[in-house]
Amino acid sequence: MGFERVPEKNMAAISAKGDKPTKETRAPRDTEFGDVDDFQYLNLLGYKQELKRNRSMFTLLFQSLAIAAIPYGFGGPLISAVYGGGQLPMFLGWIMVLILDECIALSLSELASRYPTSAGPYYWSFQLASPKYRTVLSFITGWSWLIGNWTITLSVNFGFASLVAATVNLFRPDFIVQPWQLLLIFYALCLLTFFIAAFGNRLLPMVDTICAVFTAISILVTLITLSVKADVGRHSPSYTLGHYDPTLSGWGNFSFLIGILPAAYTFSAIGMISSMAEECDKPTVKLPSALSLCVPVGGIAGLFFIIPICATLPELTDILNAPVGQALPYIFGRVTGSPGGGLALTILIFIITFFCSISITVAASRCTWAFARDKAIPLASTWSKVDERHGTPIWALGLTTAVQLLLGLINLGSSSAFLAFVSVGVISLAVSYGIPIAISLVYRRREVNKAQWRMPGGIGIVVNMIAVVWILFELVLFSLPTVLPVTGSSMNYAIVVFAGFMTLSAVWYSIGARKVYRGPPESDGLRVVS
Repeated sequence: MGFERVPEKNMAAISAKGDKPTKETRAPRDTEFGDVDDFQYLNLLGYKQELKRNRSMFTLLFQSLAIAAIPYGFGGPLISAVYGGGQLPMFLGWIMVLILDECIALSLSELASRYPTSAGPYYWSFQLASPKYRTVLSFITGWSWLIGNWTITLSVNFGFASLVAATVNLFRPDFIVQPWQLLLIFYALCLLTFFIAAFGNRLLPMVDTICAVFTAISILVTLITLSVKADVGRHSPSYTLGHYDPTLSGWGNFSFLIGILPAAYTFSAIGMISSMAEECDKPTVKLPSALSLCVPVGGIAGLFFIIPICATLPELTDILNAPVGQALPYIFGRVTGSPGGGLALTILIFIITFFCSISITVAASRCTWAFARDKAIPLASTWSKVDERHGTPIWALGLTTAVQLLLGLINLGSSSAFLAFVSVGVISLAVSYGIPIAISLVYRRREVNKAQWRMPGGIGIVVNMIAVVWILFELVLFSLPTVLPVTGSSMNYAIVVFAGFMTLSAVWYSIGARKVYRGPPESDGLRVVS
């Protein structure tokens, strides 16, 4: 596409007041906190270096792929694609979403290159917006960003618990999982993930790398197993890629769009690795490169997972009766012809989901820490502490985990909790992406045109506009119930939950935050000089 990368020597970091680094703010070259350039650039963006820069472009890419967790990201909410008509929205919808989500990824990449801090979208909104509105806009963006990080992480961990319950049904079809059993599985995963993320920071880049390799192997194993076994038969190529039944959801021909929900969910959290900006060297290039590569790399890999499923899919009406609304274990069991075969393939998904839980929890904790650092949440001084021994914001990680544990209690009273968590996470993240992209468009991309990693002007405008339109459509799509007519259990309460969260943030702003929150530090960002 002809993206522009300007040599590092042509980069300059200038604060709003034109300050230069002082002798006291300089770091020795090549320390665990990054080299002197990384240290000075972050200082001029308004922050001091507190986290260790132990990540490369490839480990950032692997973390973003671990967060997407293709087999789980697509397979967890797969029942929506079945209601949406089957193979056509699964295959064609995947390709459509790849194109649309890549527009979001490219748009975020430019912003991340211009302002590479863990503060992410709310920092971008503050720097791009008019001084009159930027504090409020950054607060709204930040809370939407925070809620999205918390709830999308929650959806991964809760989805893991649902997969476990659905797998038990392969061997005991009469087993009915109780809400408290799901909750205990969910709690166990959250706590295990907390301890790994809190005390294993040095190993996390390696964990993300192992996850990428393991995911590739799992996709290959799944492809071979389903293709060879095909116990319920193999479909013709035209049926595999084009079968469409619009009668299952009650939405008629609109069902196709319901069917693309799993694909949209898979890449909904692509922007979360922007919170890792202060943990990689040369983030003006490496961070946007990882962001922009996640969708095409993950998308191509995903086709090797999706097409075999489409080619061997059982009757759609049978899949709709899958336990706990989890279609994947049921499909694996039917296609392999035995509960043992279904279990073997599902175990691969368990491991991928576990890796995803670690990677996404790490990213969410950095978001929480960064927002607390700018005094935007209650008890900010506590959540913004960094444990020097382990190099992690353990208190922010603890808060992220505690919020999940509390929200998980919702499942005791609502069987549609997983759908709500998925939808709220996507909606919140989409809003936090959309605000800075839209502000940048309003000002004719004035700031991102100075970034080291950027799209050519004409292409950038088109890509940004597509991203904003797709985000607006996602807000509607993830607010709709999957099935009509709507019942108490099938109702999608996501938009209500999102509105409730934002109302609470507004109350906090009015009674406390407006006295201490002035937005992130004012900065001109990192820009190219002639």
